[in-house]
Formats: sequence, structure tokens, C-alpha cells
Amino acid sequence: MTYKIENFKLAPLKEGKFIQTALVSYLQDNKQKSWEIVKAHDSVAILIYHSQKDAFILVKQFRPPVYLNNNDGMTLELCAGIVDKELSLARIAQEEIEEECGYAVALEDIEKITSFHSAVGFAGSKQVLYYAVVNESMKVSEGGGIDAEEIEVITLPIDQAKALIYDETIAKTSGLMFAFLWWFSCKNNLK
Repeated sequence: MTYKIENFKLAPLKEGKFIQTALVSYLQDNKQKSWEIVKAHDSVAILIYHSQKDAFILVKQFRPPVYLNNNDGMTLELCAGIVDKELSLARIAQEEIEEECGYAVALEDIEKITSFHSAVGFAGSKQVLYYAVVNESMKVSEGGGIDAEEIEVITLPIDQAKALIYDETIAKTSGLMFAFLWWFSCKNNLK
């Protein structure tokens, strides 16, 4: 999936739908300090392992902030979504798996791995990382997201995952790399 991007321009954000910018001030050890921050939603991300294909199910999508830095903007990521609903985090993860990747996974089959804070220099949002195993009998759609999302579902064979971690030519998230390392140290031995 490639896009023809034209007229890419930056402008001040007046009223953000998903984020808010702010200047925080505080006293630290009797010294007045300030910091520019972005208040953003927390999120969930899911490492999806396809047992019949011995592969990870990932998503590829265009990210304007990445485009700003590499003139491509395509990223390889875990299935993920923001926490913007009054649902349990596992339920949000379940919805994202179906919407983005097209698999119906039972809630009890979504395993929490851990949580961590991302973009700590300016946002500090919390992401909860989950793990799910799928197979073809669980496929209910082609995925691709909802509304205006344009998500390409990618099947990455396990034997290519370690190399991807260190491949600097492919834009990817730190959560994806962490999830792969977790899988290779904890789950791969149990297959």
C-alpha cells in the first residue's frame, strides 16, 4: 500500500480531537521549571501470533508524524488503539483485533503482557500490551480498520521477525520491537 502525498503542511493545533498541547510549570528542588507536553489518550497494543502460519499479524499504515521525518510515513506496527471508550482494556484490545486485523478472539484468550509509558519526553501516555493467538477459523473479515482508517494487514513469518527488529530501513514502533523480544524470550520456547 503506497500513497501519493501532496501539499503536506504544518499548522498550529487550535482544538485537538485526540491530543491537547500544554505548558506545565512546577517547582523542583526550589527551582522553577517548565515543560511542553502533549496530553494524549492511553492505548492498547496486541501482539497477534497466527498459529497455523507460524507468523505475526501486524498492521501497516501511513503516519503523518513519521512522514514529516522520512518522507514516506509508512509504519509497521502492532494492532493497537486508543483508550477512548468506557470498556475494559482487554475489551478494547478485542475490538481492535477484529476491526484492524479481522479476527474474532474470545476475551479470555487475550493475555496481558505488561504496560509501559511511551513518548516520555513530551506525552508519557500509558500503553498496555496484550498477546493473542489466532488461526483461520477465527477470521471474520479482511480487517483494515473502520471509518477513514486505511490499514493493511501484514503477515510476518516468525523467522523474519528478529531481523525486522534491527532493520532501520523500516519504520516501526518501539512497542513492536519490545513485543517481539518478549515473544522470543518467553513464548517461543513454549510453541
